[in-house]
Amino acid sequence: MTAQAAYEAIDRWIDSHFDEEVAFLQALIRVPTDTPPGNNAPHAERTAELLAGMGLVAEKHAVPTAEVQAVGMQSVTNLVVRRRYGEGPTIALNAHGDVVPPGEGWTHPPYGAEIVDGQMFGRATAVSKGDMASFTFAVRALESLGTPLKGSVELHFTYDEEFGGEVGPDWLLKKGLTKPDLTIAAGFSYQVVVAHNGCLQLEVTVHGDMAHAAIPDSGTDALQGAVQILNALYALNHDYLQVSSSVEGITHPYLNVGHIQGGTNTNVIPGSVVFKLDRRMIPEEDPTTVEASLRQTIAQAAAGFQPARGGRQLKVDVRRLLLSRAMKPLAGNQPLVEAIQKHGQAVFGEPIPAVGTPLYTDVRLYVERGIPGVIYGAGPRTVRESHAKRADERLDLEDLLRATKVIARSLLDLTS
Repeated sequence: MTAQAAYEAIDRWIDSHFDEEVAFLQALIRVPTDTPPGNNAPHAERTAELLAGMGLVAEKHAVPTAEVQAVGMQSVTNLVVRRRYGEGPTIALNAHGDVVPPGEGWTHPPYGAEIVDGQMFGRATAVSKGDMASFTFAVRALESLGTPLKGSVELHFTYDEEFGGEVGPDWLLKKGLTKPDLTIAAGFSYQVVVAHNGCLQLEVTVHGDMAHAAIPDSGTDALQGAVQILNALYALNHDYLQVSSSVEGITHPYLNVGHIQGGTNTNVIPGSVVFKLDRRMIPEEDPTTVEASLRQTIAQAAAGFQPARGGRQLKVDVRRLLLSRAMKPLAGNQPLVEAIQKHGQAVFGEPIPAVGTPLYTDVRLYVERGIPGVIYGAGPRTVRESHAKRADERLDLEDLLRATKVIARSLLDLTS
């Protein structure tokens, strides 16, 4: 069979099994995996059951409860499906099943997996249960050819990407449960991502001195202190505009405060305020330097706060919640990039650029260990279009169909 005939056979198989792929994705969507709270082992059990029905045996790697709880989750079971064909490199396909909670504003049930006008609606349709489906059916399409292949393909379905990957891919790699040579991680269809931002998240607790609102100068207002610190932090975003990345698709660093809480009642001067900040780092930045700079900004702003006469000085505690290093391109990723660009153009009818993204993903955990990786999968041109982490997340089923073909064709090139 010629290469072109094999590609066409793969396409036909995917076309003829697409209803089954859609039903598989709907089944994945209908088991919630809100993280937090992160009780995700039940989804892994259901996924393993569905895979077994297709002849794909999944190893279940349950992470000890203490380790899961240490990162703020409840349960995690990671799945590994190994398909060995012969001597040669091992290619891992990684997608995560955990998702942020649905939130408000949905016009379709977030776990209903409803299909309207060729789009499936539901939390994780695009990020990234859609690629649990695309990767699974790409492997099945590859094997449907019945031709001799080389190397191995592994499916890595993990469940803590939203919390940094420590008990997901990082745990599998640390335990030596897998050691692939190349990695493709869940992504979108119209570009192959070769680099991404890093992320540093800090929890800042501002301690003042609680007091009665009728006599505010008898205490130290932690909220006023927090506002001074927040103003100093947000002012950094102006400076960050002057720092640009050389990676196409990545612009500049930026900082966001996504959560804040404090105080006890309306008639009480707040004694403490807690906020959590998210600092996105471009690939050229050093995380150690970034964290030290943020801590210095916080300390200087706190020191400059003037409490009421006789009030005690602010005390501030800073705790690191997450450090996700940036993904930098490794020279060995070229076979992945070339295969995906070649078949992406053939299937989508347009060039598939190799770019960076301001997101951060689990693929960095492979790249940090010297395993070349890229991000590619089923999804629209932009995160905004997918409504990821917003109401009415959706996936165009035509993108799912075509991305599955691109992945399957690329796997054939890499295993032939």
